[in-house]
Amino acid sequence: MDRAKLAALAISNAEYELIVERIGREPNDLELGLFGSLWSEHCGYKHSRQLLAELPSESERLLVAPGTENAGAIEIAEGIAVVMKIESHNHPSAIEPYEGAATGVGGIVRDILAMGARPIALLNSLRFGPLDDAESRRLFDGVVSGISGYGNCIGVPDVGGEIFFSDAYRSNPLVNAMCIGILDPAKMARAVTGDPGNVLLLVGADTGRDGIHGASGLASQTLDEGREEMRPTVQVGNPFLEKVLIEACLQLAESGDFVGLQDLGAAGLTSAAVESAGRSGRGLILDVSAVPRRDSGMTPYEVMLSESQERMLVVARPDQVEPVRAVFGRWDLDVSQVGTVTDDGRIRVRDGEVEVGDLPVSPLLDPPSYRPATARPDWLDRLQRLDLGEFPLPAGGPASVLINLLASSNIASRRWVYRQYDHHVQLGTVLEPGMEDAAVLRLRGTDIGIAAATDGN
Repeated sequence: MDRAKLAALAISNAEYELIVERIGREPNDLELGLFGSLWSEHCGYKHSRQLLAELPSESERLLVAPGTENAGAIEIAEGIAVVMKIESHNHPSAIEPYEGAATGVGGIVRDILAMGARPIALLNSLRFGPLDDAESRRLFDGVVSGISGYGNCIGVPDVGGEIFFSDAYRSNPLVNAMCIGILDPAKMARAVTGDPGNVLLLVGADTGRDGIHGASGLASQTLDEGREEMRPTVQVGNPFLEKVLIEACLQLAESGDFVGLQDLGAAGLTSAAVESAGRSGRGLILDVSAVPRRDSGMTPYEVMLSESQERMLVVARPDQVEPVRAVFGRWDLDVSQVGTVTDDGRIRVRDGEVEVGDLPVSPLLDPPSYRPATARPDWLDRLQRLDLGEFPLPAGGPASVLINLLASSNIASRRWVYRQYDHHVQLGTVLEPGMEDAAVLRLRGTDIGIAAATDGN
């Protein structure tokens, strides 16, 4: 296998050999692309699954087990559940800060939406290089503008966050977007396919070439030279279309006329369809020729791996197709039937009458897991041995130290940032950014409030 092709998909030689072993043959280019995306660090958590499994994750209020759905859900009162998720969009933001951050917000909102929940708040957690560096300032300005530009347009308040500056993040920022939603647990949507014979319906934006290899070629690899060449892998968002999609999907969730709901994020149609089939133990037939496109001449590979934004996948019984079309039609959104659920546990990709890929679903969702060797950093030991009594007071005395601390970019007011966010839309914000250590939101129609904050200490 061509090493350059594997490198573009972040697949090692050993992983390629494992793929061949599991499917009993060499994959074609399309099939290898599916493995590259679903086995990427971004989708498959190859180096973090074992660590995440050690976190406490049991509660009588927990509605879905961690990792089994698009977001976590906690029941806080009878008939009321809070849905939440935080997700990174680091490398896209390093390449194109505005769109990288904006589509990070859009993607996390759709994860909440895929649960059938109304998004009620946004938060973020950000890391940048020092502000005396021009590139760090460019990334900082672009990311904040992207977060505010997208969030303000979709009408979801941005109520909190945190920012830290350090040399460790020079030219490689961390951009984490969080969304909180609210729903009635009885109407929670699931990313499932249900029974054989159900159909897959694609709604929202047309599919283009933006974001191809976003999960495998950008999000899961180190940022080396050639950043400009990576720019086409960054998705481009349309927040006004997302706002319409939010209202249409919530109306569908309220109606109950569907089987499953899933957003198209990392790996696009590939992850949305395959992960839904995997949760139900089913197979799929997908016809890429039925996918609406905004670019001409797209190949099946490009259609399957495109990460074009503002798209959702609805799974419905045949008798539910017309009600689904009616709901989205009210919002001027087209519905395209792109696939059928089968009982054979395989994903078969067709381009009209031509079959272009045929793989079992289970190995696609079972990437290898790694636990790299670790070592305790020396600076932790040095920190424990520090004796503050050995440090002389500076010439200016304690007052000068206090002034220098207050002038630090890691302590100074964040008002310049949060004044760009609309934190009162939806009229639920009680304590807004800058007032306390956490934001407080009232849940309209109830006497319940929730407090929310992010902290990446």
